[in-house]
Amino acid sequence: MNMIRPLIVLAACLYALTASAQWQWLDKDGRKVFSDRPPPADVPDRNILKRPGSRGPALPVPAAPAAPAAASAAPQAGVDKGLQEKRQQAEAAEAAKRKEEEERNARVRAENCSRAQQAKSGIDSGARIARVNEKGEREFLDEAGLSAESQRLQTIINENCR
Repeated sequence: MNMIRPLIVLAACLYALTASAQWQWLDKDGRKVFSDRPPPADVPDRNILKRPGSRGPALPVPAAPAAPAAASAAPQAGVDKGLQEKRQQAEAAEAAKRKEEEERNARVRAENCSRAQQAKSGIDSGARIARVNEKGEREFLDEAGLSAESQRLQTIINENCR
């Protein structure tokens, strides 16, 4: 019984050493990848953070022979298909959201353009233009007010009517 305990402790320590037999590198997106297999050939040596059995900096890996085209289509070690699909779905959803936002902005610009053109044509027609002031009273624009309003509308037209 006295000899069994030290042997169990020694076996546990040796077993823990096998857990350190992992590769660690940064992929093209800058994420850390852990694997029991070496990284793909397209990972530069400077991105390899840890090699099995080494305590210090990573050593260079001998270059693997060129793989056939079918192997390049196979998933890389350490890449989760489900995670990759979720990322693609999230990117597609974000792209759709961006497109919808751009379409909404285009509709708003077109509406602003149309309103500004209508208002400008009303001012340019020479008709008297009345505004309601902060007291709720109606007042007519004089020549300076008409000129300022015409310039403001022209600025809106220049910005929104492209």
